Amino acid sequence: MIETVMNNIMENNLIEKNENIVVAVSGGADSMALLYALIEIRSVLDFNIIIAHVNHGVRGEDADSDQEFVRQKSIEMELPFYTINVDMNAYAKEQKISSEEAGRLLRYNFFREIIKEKRSGKIAVAHNKNDQAETLLLRIMRGTGIDGLKGMDFISGDIIRPLLNISRDEIEKYIENNKIDTVLDKTNLLPIYNRNKVRLELLPYMEENFNQNIIEALWRLSRSSKADVSYLEEITEKKYKLLMKYVSKHSIILDRALFCKEDLSLKFRLIRKCINKLEGNLQGISENHISALVKLFESNDTGKQLNLPNGIIGRVSYDDLIIENEMLDKIKDFEYNLFEGDNNFPEIGVCISISVYSHKIPINKDNNINQFDFDKVKGKLKIRNRKNGDRFMPFGMSGYKKIKDYFIDNKVPRDIRDKIPLLVDDENIIWITGFAISDLYKITKNTKKILVVEYKKD
Repeated sequence: MIETVMNNIMENNLIEKNENIVVAVSGGADSMALLYALIEIRSVLDFNIIIAHVNHGVRGEDADSDQEFVRQKSIEMELPFYTINVDMNAYAKEQKISSEEAGRLLRYNFFREIIKEKRSGKIAVAHNKNDQAETLLLRIMRGTGIDGLKGMDFISGDIIRPLLNISRDEIEKYIENNKIDTVLDKTNLLPIYNRNKVRLELLPYMEENFNQNIIEALWRLSRSSKADVSYLEEITEKKYKLLMKYVSKHSIILDRALFCKEDLSLKFRLIRKCINKLEGNLQGISENHISALVKLFESNDTGKQLNLPNGIIGRVSYDDLIIENEMLDKIKDFEYNLFEGDNNFPEIGVCISISVYSHKIPINKDNNINQFDFDKVKGKLKIRNRKNGDRFMPFGMSGYKKIKDYFIDNKVPRDIRDKIPLLVDDENIIWITGFAISDLYKITKNTKKILVVEYKKD
């Protein structure tokens, strides 16, 4: 078993040299096997082991006894020990979630507090091949798609699972051969939670009546699904980069025309990817939500929107598909003076380069660089965002146009209108950066000095 764990660590880059590994130890066979395996491997890889135990407050004296058992083991092994007592059922009631989910949240919050104290590290948990089988069956019964069929990974963010491809039988054999002390959580023998029912009732029934190797079969399903999902994610990432027109902390804008050309499967994946980028997860978002958003995006009803759980909003704006959350950044007014050379403004993620020449110079045809008649500039050059009533004279026109009307006519998404820097002097708007220049500052045969302005996004 140790050789398999070592291979898992090396092949999946689970642990780095000198890294802090917080080992979740309940005292049961799985977590004790993980702890002892990591202790053996530590002599080769050289990393730090920290033992963490959570008393969920639901088994009275038995839970206290398990907590003391793990504490004594940490003393024997001379390893740092962290523990916490929580009220899992009260937290579940308070958050209106299941006891299982409450326990999981409380555990990982505690483990991450330890990592935060240590300033870096990962959480090692004892999920194994049997746990993977249980996870797949639970997801199948909830109606999962192919993403759910891949099950758990060896590494997910800061969580590592060195025992994931090792069966419970192998773990128990390792415990027995090495005479490792463990404790028994009696609630694991009671069908009081959905996972317990799958472990104690459903899997044994399937083994007896359908496939005695069901654990191995479900493991193979998870691996083949993972391979398929990895390929689909690679394609989705390429499509996302092609379709994405704008992204911020709280908003993503996609090209509607390109989106509508994609296969339905990719449309679903693109929307899930956008929501995941904004929220960090897809909790509360069902297949029905995604399907409704796809229908909205295909409809091209400008101004129409759909509200999803967790404050997610999907809407159509001209040729744009917008996915955002209700915590949109409030755009603060900005105004900065400009000087010759590079002007960096990290607050708004923009760099404006100013140069003055005595003759016209060749420049690339680019919406982000333009030339103007320097002698027509009145006072100081500045950049700012738009104000109510702003107007300018678009190139080639003899009359003024409101900035608001220009944005509407050119289908500029309203989400970015207040973020677009305007190049101005003391009297006029010279350039809507990235878009249109003013006819008042155009270069003519009488121009003597050339103002070259380049606009770069951070």
